[in-house]
Amino acid sequence: MAAAVAAPGAFSLREVLDAFRRCVTEQREVLLEPYLSGWRGLIRFLQSLGTVFSFISKDAVAKVTLLEEVMEQHGFVSVQALVQRELAAGLAALRARPDSGCRTLLRLHRALRWLQLFLQGLLSPHSRPSVLCTDAYNASLAQHHPWLIRKAATVAFCALPSRDAFLEVMNVGPPQEAVAMLGEAIPYISDVYGITQQLFEQHDLLDLP
Repeated sequence: MAAAVAAPGAFSLREVLDAFRRCVTEQREVLLEPYLSGWRGLIRFLQSLGTVFSFISKDAVAKVTLLEEVMEQHGFVSVQALVQRELAAGLAALRARPDSGCRTLLRLHRALRWLQLFLQGLLSPHSRPSVLCTDAYNASLAQHHPWLIRKAATVAFCALPSRDAFLEVMNVGPPQEAVAMLGEAIPYISDVYGITQQLFEQHDLLDLP
């Protein structure tokens, strides 16, 4: 059977897999161009599911745009180069900057954890997306959101479609092919998350205001 091809502008899990597969170098650096390309794909995934995830997808669009501008302005190639450059002025100076690339990246980093946990949960044939999404949100983004957003999010998640509907949105063919590709993509996403988490923890950047 020929591989499914997503319509132009539609979400494609294959594109996300390809992007995150290109992210990590042999030196364990995270390249920004494929990272942001992967995020653009994940944003299309969120947008394809309607307004349920709009509070996250709109913020992600803004953060990706900001990071693209920072990358273009300073010529940063990797997450490590970005952090090194912005820390050159000292941690206190970095924490005082509301527009820093590190702060912007941290917000995407937290959202990536939520998506990683959610997508990983979809691998189980008995998973319920509404429960999965709520659990993933509570384990990642919820602690960084005010009560009103947390409440609205958990109510919205109750309206999520079935697992099969999510697998269909992947645009890679039958459900078993979508599950197989998810299983291939998640380790790459997890690796990118883990490297970034370690880097931010090492430099005391995980709680940038």
